[in-house]
Amino acid sequence: MKPILFEPFRIKVVEPIRMSTQLEREQWIKEAGYNVFALKSDQVMIDLLTDSGTSAMSQEQWAAIMMGDESYAGSRSYFELESAVHDIFGHQIVIPVHQGRAGEHLVFSTLLEPHHIVPSNGHFDTTAANVMDNKATPLNLNIEESKDPFNEHPFKGNMDLEKLEEVLKTKGDHVPFVMLSITNNTCGGQPVSMENAE
Repeated sequence: MKPILFEPFRIKVVEPIRMSTQLEREQWIKEAGYNVFALKSDQVMIDLLTDSGTSAMSQEQWAAIMMGDESYAGSRSYFELESAVHDIFGHQIVIPVHQGRAGEHLVFSTLLEPHHIVPSNGHFDTTAANVMDNKATPLNLNIEESKDPFNEHPFKGNMDLEKLEEVLKTKGDHVPFVMLSITNNTCGGQPVSMENAE
């Protein structure tokens, strides 16, 4: 097959962005105290802070938005979601949330106590904040290879299983669950191997 020399899709919506200068960007980040969360969105040309809602959507996704039932209660869209969750996961209780962080808040406020430790292959910043908000301790157990940007390990998102085993042996009574982020955002969206997950 020949390589494709152009994107195999048409762009139907174009959103203009402000073309800033390097001098402006340097000034803005300095004024923000070098905290990217303190920047205004119109000061950002290329958003590398998040992958949430930053990409284009397909015509099917746009059409689904237009066809969605946004009723406050009894929404057809909710019942379609509930049915899909039942089919895929087999769970009977479905609580939709607007974002993963809101879902984490619900789960963590139910499962965590102040003495708890939550081991992970890498807590995303807001995930760690949700753990700490419940007075528990987030513990990152990412592998050493993930700390070296030049290392070409194929699964830099893996959890360090030896460190995890040590935590479970010594502090297992304080670990209500182990959290595995796939892909590992904290390590730059690195993949996790099936072997590591198992």
